[in-house]
Amino acid sequence: VQLQASGGGLVQAGGSLRLSCTASRRFGMPYWMAWFRRAPGKERQLVASIAENGGTTYDSNSVKGRFTISRESTRNTVSLQMNSLKPDDTAVYYCAGRSWGKSEYDFWGQGTQVTVSS
Repeated sequence: VQLQASGGGLVQAGGSLRLSCTASRRFGMPYWMAWFRRAPGKERQLVASIAENGGTTYDSNSVKGRFTISRESTRNTVSLQMNSLKPDDTAVYYCAGRSWGKSEYDFWGQGTQVTVSS
């Protein structure tokens, strides 16, 4: 599975961005899809994930209530709507996929830069 992320950019604090990730796989996306981010000098962080059945999880400390993850299986696409952006959200965002039964994410996109100015 190849994952192609897009939608990053520069936005002012309080603004919004929508990231998209398209999976190139004939038989659909992996069971779990997720968005991670890595800010400068920090470890990679799981931002949000979504299962094939629509179940979602969010990093409650930082993004819950502001970010929404969704998936559109007919288009093999997973999106991350980011609202009320803060400078602390500045990072490279990666989409990832995890197959059923796997404990680690085994498919990764190339990353897209999100920069939030104060």
